[in-house]
Amino acid sequence: MRKIALTLFAMILATSMNAQLKAVSYSDGSQKLNGLFIASAKPSAGKPGVLILPAWMGIQEHEKEVAQQLSKMGYNAFIADIYGEGNYPKNYDEAGKIAGNYKTKYQDYQRRIQLALEQLVKSGANANNIVAIGYCFGGTGVLEMARAKMNVKGVVSFHGGLGKDASRENGAITTKVLICHGADDPYVPKEDIEAVQKELRDGKTDWQMNFYANAVHAFTEKSVGNDNSKGAAYNEKADKRSWKALEDFLNETLTK
Repeated sequence: MRKIALTLFAMILATSMNAQLKAVSYSDGSQKLNGLFIASAKPSAGKPGVLILPAWMGIQEHEKEVAQQLSKMGYNAFIADIYGEGNYPKNYDEAGKIAGNYKTKYQDYQRRIQLALEQLVKSGANANNIVAIGYCFGGTGVLEMARAKMNVKGVVSFHGGLGKDASRENGAITTKVLICHGADDPYVPKEDIEAVQKELRDGKTDWQMNFYANAVHAFTEKSVGNDNSKGAAYNEKADKRSWKALEDFLNETLTK
């Protein structure tokens, strides 16, 4: 009986220690936003945090899985809600229009990101020990964070859009930048790649850009299938290699 009791206690303790995603309601004026937070599953004096900016469909299972994995690694994580309640796209056409609007009105995008960053801090992360990562549309967003000089130590873009309006001047970018890019991504023109590299050089930035062979857009997203001819497809090698690059970046950038 004593052995059974000890086993049950161990199971209960293990369950209680497993961090869970928690809904967080916040707002941008009258617009309600619905983010998700997950605490680090490991005690850490540094209280490192990772802000996750979703792809153009908003918060999906992929972002949730990423947050849970980061929690296991010892990071507090918050998934931003950029669109807000009542504005979530129902299909790719809607997502393209909404995301495109934020890319044009980049200051609105930056404001929504800043609000999410504040929620990560309120939820327990150290304000001076945070990295932001983003996928596709979110990958564009983390570059906007760097341009806006938000208080993050680094940003990581996975198959993100890299371009910005040519009328916007290049400025100093003091945060570290990692760009993980599919070498065959048909949605990011060569001109955008050259422009962002020039921007980072002009900004005297500590940056790196990884290209993954045979990878197109959305190479970390299993839900899009694996047909490269569609322009967006999952690539297991690129997914694993880019995740390893993220791990190295986090270990180098954040204090635990």
